[in-house]
Amino acid sequence: MLRTGDSLRFTPAEVEDFRKLGIDFDGVRTQADVEAAMATWTNVLGEERPDLLEKIAVEMARAKGVLPPPRLTVVSPEPDSPEQS
Repeated sequence: MLRTGDSLRFTPAEVEDFRKLGIDFDGVRTQADVEAAMATWTNVLGEERPDLLEKIAVEMARAKGVLPPPRLTVVSPEPDSPEQS
């Protein structure tokens, strides 16, 4: 990655490496673009593979020496009960 002021540039090889992880950095030019691409990836990962997202969060916390985030669970209504909003 090359940085000049607020501008970022990734080499084609770097873009391809991120693409292998499911992160689309094609066209990313600023820090805000990087944050948007990572937010999209995180949202998709949270929907498709929440177990993997949790493992990543735990390892990132461990690497930074902080407590991992609390475990989140999704609670859905009982099949026979009416939905609540």
